[in-house]
Amino acid sequence: MDTSRPLVLTFAARATSEEVARLCAVLEAVPPTDVRCEVGALTHADLAAVDALARLRLTAGRRGHRLVFHGARAELRLLLDLVGLADVV
Repeated sequence: MDTSRPLVLTFAARATSEEVARLCAVLEAVPPTDVRCEVGALTHADLAAVDALARLRLTAGRRGHRLVFHGARAELRLLLDLVGLADVV
């Protein structure tokens, strides 16, 4: 695996449990690296999105990845701030 560039993961418009499981499986399958997770397509800023980002963050941390979320919309940023997870984006 090329570790000179970050691994890029991309969320679809709605965070589903299947998608979170798929993205977490990707993180579990690769050695520790920089990971850029594109969340700009998440059009539904809801608790499912918050849960998805938190789960991905936990998985990345356990596997030694350096995870950065990129492209969060204002609504998602506000919701994450409200639940105390503003530091994830």
